[in-house]
Formats: sequence, structure tokens, C-alpha cells
Amino acid sequence: MKSKRFRRKGREAKAAALEDVQKLLGDASPKRDLLLEYLHAVQDKYGCLDVQHLVALAEIMKIPQAEVYEVASFYAYFDIVSEAESPPPEITVRICDSLTCSMFGAQNLLKQAEGKLNSTIRVQRAPCMGRCDQAPVAAVGSSHVSRATMDSLELHVSGGSKGMLEVAVGQGQGLSKYLDDGGYQNLRAIQEGKHSNKDVLSTITESGLRGLGGAGFPTGTKWGLMQSKDNPLMAVNADEGEPGTFKDRHILSTAPHQFLEGMLIAASVASVTEIYIYLRAEYPDCYAILQKELRAIQQAGLAGDIKIHLRRGAGAYICGEESAMLESLEGKRGEPRHKPPFPATKGLFGRPTLVNNVETLYWIPEILGNGSAWFKDKGRAGGAGLRLYSVSGRVADPGVKLAPVGTTARELIEDYSGGISEGHVFKAYLPGGASGGLLPASLADIPLDFGKLDEYGCFVGSGALIVLSDADSIIDVNKNLMKFFEDESCGQCTPCRVGCGKMLELMDQSKWDEKLIEDLSGVMADASICGLGQAAPTALIKSFEFFRDDLPT
Repeated sequence: MKSKRFRRKGREAKAAALEDVQKLLGDASPKRDLLLEYLHAVQDKYGCLDVQHLVALAEIMKIPQAEVYEVASFYAYFDIVSEAESPPPEITVRICDSLTCSMFGAQNLLKQAEGKLNSTIRVQRAPCMGRCDQAPVAAVGSSHVSRATMDSLELHVSGGSKGMLEVAVGQGQGLSKYLDDGGYQNLRAIQEGKHSNKDVLSTITESGLRGLGGAGFPTGTKWGLMQSKDNPLMAVNADEGEPGTFKDRHILSTAPHQFLEGMLIAASVASVTEIYIYLRAEYPDCYAILQKELRAIQQAGLAGDIKIHLRRGAGAYICGEESAMLESLEGKRGEPRHKPPFPATKGLFGRPTLVNNVETLYWIPEILGNGSAWFKDKGRAGGAGLRLYSVSGRVADPGVKLAPVGTTARELIEDYSGGISEGHVFKAYLPGGASGGLLPASLADIPLDFGKLDEYGCFVGSGALIVLSDADSIIDVNKNLMKFFEDESCGQCTPCRVGCGKMLELMDQSKWDEKLIEDLSGVMADASICGLGQAAPTALIKSFEFFRDDLPT
């Protein structure tokens, strides 16, 4: 006879919870790949994920409760509330504690908020929100607070301000304005057979355009790989989670149709009939804009027979890695896949998949309209084209800067960002966000382009320049970066999952063991499944090379 322990039933969904969730899902049969969207729907409605709603969702979808819970708990954006937390919090306040926000007082703000806000308000630290030029940043529910202070947080919590849905729907680049400016002419020329796919592919290849999400793979080559694929899909990576990066948000909020036209051109060249856009949950303004503008292009017939799905991520840096993004689009935890096979062969739902990021697609209409030579000749120091650099930290005028590929950090600071902040002395910079390494001010004249930083053990990635001054502790910078990587590790592989935590333990010592840190870094770089674990120690190793006097060695 089995013991009571093994006869005991699991949680049973309550009727009220089942009714709540069923209303949100509607009458259509639930789809497994929409699990994240269903979780968003519940949280959007109720402000959190109550355990009873998770149980009900599992029953309606006919999947294990553990499966729903493990997905919900993987993502930082979802707020799971236990049955013991009754009543649930009225609202959640998230305070970004990634590098730039920490430089501008996020840690103190977090302590103040935990002590001063009403006990019915849940206060959480949060990873980068993609607004590094407005640090420190907080989120009150789905509204964001720029350059947050305790006073502004209390005002938002009390309802005295509508918060920051920064770019209201309709204030961006609407369809009629884009059409008046000549938009969608290139797409229509392709649809009408005036430009062949071969000619478009040749122009993009000759332009030298590369993937501007971080990897830098030649765009024309990637598109060319799809020419022989049957029934391909397209996935657009709009989940820029690299601390210091916010250029895609700028594009989506100010020029959504230039991006959308580029996306539809890419789909046409690759013979794609179904597109999935994977957007950061931290960008509710961009989500609203894309919803509106996607409806507009569908109604105008511009998308033709192409079906476009807009999906939200849920706060996982690892989903910036293309295969982890594909897993998330399938409604799973965002864990990177082993390669090969690569997405071009076996990607989303097992089908060949073209993966591009927002900025890469943004440049497509410009290149086709002006020619490959026009774009290529804009670059400097052997680089091709223009790109949007995200500049934050100790500069007078942080923000997104349009500059030639190959522009240096010093030029971005002095010529584009108003110079170093008053009262500060330029000390160091991260050329490619949290994972791109750390270099001293004396090396600020290196072109910021793919391959140019290799000899220094760094890379430009998505073009996120974080500027440090003499007021910033190199020790604190490294601890902040490593804590970020520890939090954002998907946990799949031991070198990354354990390595980041062990590295933090080594940095908590009164004296840092350089040999042990170097050995551990080597293991992480060589054995981690994806770039997160491989790049996590980069800034730390560069600190030993360039800032030894600042470290407890």
C-alpha cells in the first residue's frame, strides 16, 4: 500500500482563478508557445502572478504546474506572489542597479525605498531597463521614472504622476508621415518585381552592413544562407539587455516604420512568410507603438501575405543570445542551445530561421535608397557605414549618438556627448557594455568597430559606451558587473552558473588572488556554452592589466 505522502494530491485550481485566467485567454485553444504572453496577460491585469492563477493556467493549458512555474520564475520581470503574501502587494517598484544606474546612486535609492515606501508596496532591485542615459531609473508598475529620486518615486506611487510611457503612441514616426517622406518605396519596388531579390542581396552585401546587435556577422552573408531554405521563419531580436545599450529603444520609439520596412524587405529576400518580433518587456512604450503601427501596415496592405507576431520577453539578458531567444519564443526558459545546428538550419519551431536585430534592419531602407557605396563610405578607419552608439556614464550629454563606424571613444565623448561631466576626470570606459571589457582613458583613440579591439581583449558589441571617471571605483565596477552576470546566468552550464558566484566570492576577499581569478576566468571562457559565461570575466581581467593599482592585490 502506498504511503499518504505519495497519494497526496497536488494543488487544485480554484474556480475563481480558472474563471479569471479563462477570461484573459479567450475562447481560442491555448498554445504552448504563448505561455509567456499568457503570463504577461495575467500580470498586466492583476499586477503580479498569484500562485492560484499559475495553477489555473497550467490546468487550462494541460501542462504540468512545475512547467508553468519554472518558466515564470526564470524571468526577472514576472512577480510571483505566494499564497502567504495576502493581500498581494498593491504595486511593484523596481529600481535598476546595473552599472550606470549604480554610478548615479541606485543603491542608496533602493535602501531608501525599502525603508520609506508603504508596506503594501513591493520594492525590488532590477536588471538594466535600457534607459542608461537617464540613470538612475526605476519602474512603478509599467511606468518608468527617469533620474529617479525618493520624491519622484513617492509621487508616482501615490498616483500624482502618470510616469514615463516616454513616447506616447502616435508621437513617433506614424505611417502617414513615413509614406509622405517616401517610405516603403523600396519594399513596394521589391513586391512589384522592380528590384529582384538578387539585386537587393548584392546591394546589402556590398554595403558592408554587419549585425549591429553585437555579433557583427555580415548581413548579406546571413541573408544569402536563407536562399536555399524551405519554409523559413524570421525572428527579430529586439531584446537589447546589454547594460549600457538603449539604441533599439530609440529606433522603435522614433522611427518604427524605417525598422519595419527593413524587416519586411529582409523577409521578402529570404522568402519568409511569418515573422516573430521579440521585444523587451521593459519597453511598454515601444510595445504600444509597434502594436499600433503593425495594425496600420496590415490595414494598408504593406505586409502582403506575411504574418507578423509581436511577442514580449520578460527580463532575461540571456535571451539576447539568438538561440535562447528562440527558446523563449517557444514559451520556454531562455536557455541557449548547443550549436550546430545553427538557427539558419534549425531554428524556431525546428524550421530554418533568419535572425536579425533592430538596428541592422533599420539601415536597410537607407542603403537601398542611397546605394551601397553611400553607406560603406560613411565609415572610418576601414569600417563600413554608420551606426547608433549608446553613450552613458560620466558625460555631459548622454544618449544615442549617430556616428560613423570606427569613431573613437574620445570622439564620442568630446564631439558627440558634450565632454566629460563637470568636476570629473576621464579614467576608463567600457567599449561594449558589461561584456565588452574595460580600457583606460589612455586607449580612448581606438576605432570602435568589430575586430579593432581584439588585440586588447575587448570588443565593441552593440556599441554601448559606458564612461567612467576618477569618482568611480574599479573594484565596485567589477563587483557590479559580475553580480549582473551571476543574476543573468541561465544556470544551464556549470562554468557560468558556478563560476560567476565563485568569482564574486574571490572578489569579497581582502586580497584578490590573481592567479586563481585568471584560472577560473580561463575555465569560464573555454567551457561556457554561450557568450555570457565566456565574457563575464573580461572587465576583471582587463582591470588586472590596466588598473592594478586600484585593486587589492
